[in-house]
Amino acid sequence: MNIVVLLGIVITLATGIPVLLQLLKQHPRGLIILFFAEMWERFSYYGMRGILIFYLTQHLLFDDATAGAQYGSYTSLVYLLPLLGGLVADRYLGTRKAVAFGALLLVAGHLTMAVEGTPATQQLVYGGQRYEVAAEGRMESRSVKLMVGDKAYDFGPAANGGLEIKGLPAGGALPTVLPEGSFTMEKQVDPLGKNAFYLAVSLIIMGVGFLKPNISTIVGQLYPQGDPRRDSGFTLYYYGINLGAFWASVLCGLLGQTVGWWAGFGLAGVGMALGWVVFVFGKRYLEGKGEPPNPELLKARVAGPINREWLIYLGGILGVLPVWFLVQNNQLVGYALAISTVLSLIFIAYFLATKCNKIERERMMLAMVLVLGSVVFFTLFEQAGTSLNLFAARNVDLMGVSAAQTQSFNAGFILIFAPIFAALWAWLGARGKDPNPVLKFGFGLLQVGLGFLVVVWAQGMADENYRLPLIILALLYMLHTTGELFLSPVGLSEVTKLSVASVVSFMMAVWFLASSIAQFVGGLIAGAMGAETVGGQVLDPAAALATSMDGFNKLGWAGVGVGVVFVVLSFFIKHWAHGANTAEGHARPEPESLSADRTA
Repeated sequence: MNIVVLLGIVITLATGIPVLLQLLKQHPRGLIILFFAEMWERFSYYGMRGILIFYLTQHLLFDDATAGAQYGSYTSLVYLLPLLGGLVADRYLGTRKAVAFGALLLVAGHLTMAVEGTPATQQLVYGGQRYEVAAEGRMESRSVKLMVGDKAYDFGPAANGGLEIKGLPAGGALPTVLPEGSFTMEKQVDPLGKNAFYLAVSLIIMGVGFLKPNISTIVGQLYPQGDPRRDSGFTLYYYGINLGAFWASVLCGLLGQTVGWWAGFGLAGVGMALGWVVFVFGKRYLEGKGEPPNPELLKARVAGPINREWLIYLGGILGVLPVWFLVQNNQLVGYALAISTVLSLIFIAYFLATKCNKIERERMMLAMVLVLGSVVFFTLFEQAGTSLNLFAARNVDLMGVSAAQTQSFNAGFILIFAPIFAALWAWLGARGKDPNPVLKFGFGLLQVGLGFLVVVWAQGMADENYRLPLIILALLYMLHTTGELFLSPVGLSEVTKLSVASVVSFMMAVWFLASSIAQFVGGLIAGAMGAETVGGQVLDPAAALATSMDGFNKLGWAGVGVGVVFVVLSFFIKHWAHGANTAEGHARPEPESLSADRTA
């Protein structure tokens, strides 16, 4: 049995039973429904994410820069569309209906990913002749050779640039060494498979837009303001997310490598369908949370027999078409991201100036500081799906673990540490010693930076094949995980506590907008750290290792530097919370001077 599968079973049993007991004894039943619904939703997302970069570079034969940008466009839009989904839920649908509709779009998208079409092919063109690049296998087990006549030959980088064909008999039409510039590489891509991919990710993007900001909001709605169980509840909810992420990386990665891309992506779609079933049939346990703000307005007819609710659903489906166009154009995604950011900041500035008293204003400003920290953190952290995934396949001695399965390391560590952190925050909170959120963010940023630096400092351990020990990559993911637990679930909880109730879903969407920015920038960074490939296989492992080390070094020190800034800043702005983490902070009456400061 694969060692990751065996360890996963042990970790799941050891940590899952105490988590379920804590959910049953200490938290609302609705959290259990959201726990399992989000677990399956994350199973689908991380199952696809674990193998996506390999699908782009090996099945569609995108080069590393193009694949990184494409991955960044997709994941950026995944986190950008919640801006619209949050607003629609706040004004019309309510969070429960938005989640259910989004889940159906996700099911359709993940199952469409199983339509892979014919693999792209590549040919070497030299002296007017074409030579087929023959590729077999997927991910790190991929084997690529050059066909000359009816024989296959290994190849690699020539000493002075260009390409060296190994074992090729002398005197043939093709020389052993092809100087740089003397040949070209051409590829042919199946339009059916490529367009099916773009349609699939467009459905997923739209589905996440409706689902993602709203399911987290329902978690916050299950707890009264100031309830000390809220941070613990969000961390347990985060455990469910990562339980799904762990098994998705293990199982979808295994099927994608050994059976086919369609199997890995298809299993992700099955997971999403299970998430929809759990959420829909668990409605009664949500205690009426997440219902439409104005049911009569939602039922009102607006276009013949079509009421407002069905018009929203129709708009969501038709909206897949512009997303399909947008996701293929990285530059346009950048423009859309910039416009969304500017408009969001303008709205927040207007809201702070005209709708808030002093306490509300400073709480909202504190939330925005945390959002800014999350941009930096997730730019580094989300290298997992791109540069770190490719690094695992190319420059890590995997010892029987597949590259895609290394994506489970982060989730596996969370399964171990999340209950510990949940208990820690509750224990410190009960004694009034819980670190303020800005300080927690600073510690999280320090750790994500150190994770990269551990790999850089260990580069001397690389073997003759330019591969580092698997334990080094595991240490990176452990530091990224502990950093994440300082920052991500705390950030989700803080946004719901610090935001004014009327815009809490919108602020959750802004939190995901920060992730969208991080994903877009992270995709560009990953592309810049790319290596030259032929047939989806890296041409020069030594050069690939050197490029990765340079990039990881820069990312590592950036994370450490910003972390230090947040630690220092925490001592100056921690009072902006105004007791948001305590029941007293929410219960205290506003002074008249503050009430008068409210202009609307």
